[in-house]
Amino acid sequence: MLAPALRTPSPGFGLGLRPDHYRDVLAERQPVDWFEVISENFMVPGGRPIAVLEQVRADYPVALHGVSLSIGSADGLDPAYLDALAALVARVEPFWVSDHLCWTGIGGTNSHDLLPLPYTEETLGLVVDHIGRVQDRLKRRILIENPSSYASFAGSDLSECAFLAEMAARADCLLLADVNNIHVSAHNHGFDARAYMAALPAARIQQIHLAGHSDAGDLLIDTHDAPVADPVWALYAESRQLWGDVATMIERDDAIPPLPELLAELDRARALAAAMPGG
Repeated sequence: MLAPALRTPSPGFGLGLRPDHYRDVLAERQPVDWFEVISENFMVPGGRPIAVLEQVRADYPVALHGVSLSIGSADGLDPAYLDALAALVARVEPFWVSDHLCWTGIGGTNSHDLLPLPYTEETLGLVVDHIGRVQDRLKRRILIENPSSYASFAGSDLSECAFLAEMAARADCLLLADVNNIHVSAHNHGFDARAYMAALPAARIQQIHLAGHSDAGDLLIDTHDAPVADPVWALYAESRQLWGDVATMIERDDAIPPLPELLAELDRARALAAAMPGG
């Protein structure tokens, strides 16, 4: 059984570590409190990626963020994947490990997409069981991130925020609240983003993601290829009032700009947080 304590103190403001910025990050200390890395990019026995990560880890705290755990897969967890993740955790000693509320493939085929789940009691039981298995294997709580989505299942009998809250309580896990994903999904499905955030259990929210998206008219698409949009900044300010001092990170996965542009976004997050009561 895991200890009853919930989230740990915030390590501050971080960035997603991407190859475009390796040289800058290794050349001199950057005004970044911590870095998040994509787990799968480093689940290898050796080579340049893991060498870079070990150099970064010597100077900064690091979080692991996965995209292929497939916590909602009806096929079950992949033992080989979980072994590789456990080996990386032992090697890097991250301060936490996260992945997404989704499934990613079937029959051993990875779709390389974060596919939505039906929010039902059956799905909830499956996800809670899988989280328990992962946490037992890694000997730590993990963080589960809310997805962005573009379609929903007619058979769902729980809202996404209610599903996440119940999942976190039953599995005794933590949450990674992606504020951009909340904005994207609220637009796409017509729900109230602020009410969604208020329904999440603040004591279990360990980390926040901020990112950009694309406007396709009827849909917003979570592309991570643009600066954080003004409505997302507004929701972030709201999140600080609701959830308090939560670790915050800027994500960029495409159209990656020079590092100073992302550092400026990180400074905006710091300023918004500092402007909140008690900030």
